Amino acid sequence: MVVKGRRKKSASRPLTEEDEGYLKWKARIPLIYDWFTNANLSWPSLSCRWGQQLEEKAYKNIQRLYLSERTDGTYPNTLVIANCEVVKPRTAAAEHISVFDEESQSPYVKKIKTIIHPGEVNRIRELPQNSNIVATHTDSPEVLIWDVDAQSDCGDDLGAADSHPNLILTGHQSNAEYALAMCNYEALVLSGGRDNLVVLWCIHDHVSSLANTTSLGVPIGSPSCMQSMNTSEDKISDSPTVAPRSIFHGHKDTVEDVQFCHFSPQEFCSVGDDSCLILWDARAGRSPALKVEKAHDGDINCVDWSPHDENFLLTGSADSSVKMFDRRNLTGGAGSSLHTFRHHKAAVLCVQWSPDKSSVFGSAGEDNLINIWDYEKVGASYEHFMRTPTAPPGLFFQHAGHRDKVVDFHWNATEPWTIASVSDDCARVNGGGTLQVWRMSDLIHRHEDEVLAELEMFQDQIFCCSHKN
Repeated sequence: MVVKGRRKKSASRPLTEEDEGYLKWKARIPLIYDWFTNANLSWPSLSCRWGQQLEEKAYKNIQRLYLSERTDGTYPNTLVIANCEVVKPRTAAAEHISVFDEESQSPYVKKIKTIIHPGEVNRIRELPQNSNIVATHTDSPEVLIWDVDAQSDCGDDLGAADSHPNLILTGHQSNAEYALAMCNYEALVLSGGRDNLVVLWCIHDHVSSLANTTSLGVPIGSPSCMQSMNTSEDKISDSPTVAPRSIFHGHKDTVEDVQFCHFSPQEFCSVGDDSCLILWDARAGRSPALKVEKAHDGDINCVDWSPHDENFLLTGSADSSVKMFDRRNLTGGAGSSLHTFRHHKAAVLCVQWSPDKSSVFGSAGEDNLINIWDYEKVGASYEHFMRTPTAPPGLFFQHAGHRDKVVDFHWNATEPWTIASVSDDCARVNGGGTLQVWRMSDLIHRHEDEVLAELEMFQDQIFCCSHKN
């Protein structure tokens, strides 16, 4: 996925303690990963999202992957559509995943389309009801909606004008950069911004016509559609716009993240720089249904609502902690978290529940780490997990493959225990970013009794090899 000639190789420098830690992690890859691939990106990506599964083969599946490229202004920013070959569990050979060059492309990730984006892509979210529709946030008040299959491929034509979004969602009064979500049940889009607002749109009536024409009858990708969004005030005049269904007031500072409840399209949550966690119910009006003041000791950067239990929520903060809340304990807006998870050394930028096990979630931050937690293990004996006295309650795996802050990661909903993650490595690897796709060994996350029972089945082979050695 690297475009040759964009960046010069970084000069060699002395190894630091952090570098030595990375090299130790790299040496352990065959022991702790079932599959791993590393891709150097020409430019940092601020968001990564899995899309639909495209093809299933004997030993791997082909799946869509959305990325972005945030440039320095010399080249246009882009929304990238790629195909990723996801190797199936217990298929990859150890020597194939342990040897890689940090400054090279991954053979498993192939760019198939480039969309010139009007501004950097801060967030990418896909519409569950239509796998071709994605929403993006940039440095403007609008949310941009794209039909990625209908969009023209700009390829390496970096002199092309900005691609033309299929829809523009209006309603924010100031820039909305990061808080973005789509609903599982209906074609609803949720956003938050610097205007302290949470804004809700319905795009159901527009989705069916996106693939062919705009509301003006102009085919997508035609020259008259190739306009630019130069500033937040200069909208793309040829794009159809959608006004909000509702606007919600309750935050006193920038809204950093939003998320729908997976069990109800009318319920959602938001967090922001006012350190508040707010639960909303559109059926009850535009005021908060529940509000937790000072949910953290700093700005709250991210939130996720459990897809397994409608009562559990996660938040991640600039105070370096992750908190788990039970909304049944938040009556009247008062209440404390069920547990505070501490092991990050810098701000937490992303949290997400695992689709594979209801008690497992991940957190990523500015300390270059992705921590994988299991809240069922809080208070349990950790001699059965990380086998180290320094492991905090609940932590059972740590992905340490990124060289700089991990800005986003996404669990794969169709490939068990598989994660895509991106980091901004401008100061590290070839001046760009890094994409990693990885899956921990199932010996780590499976129940110990199950693992021991499987090893018991192979004891003859194990003892035989030991005897020969």
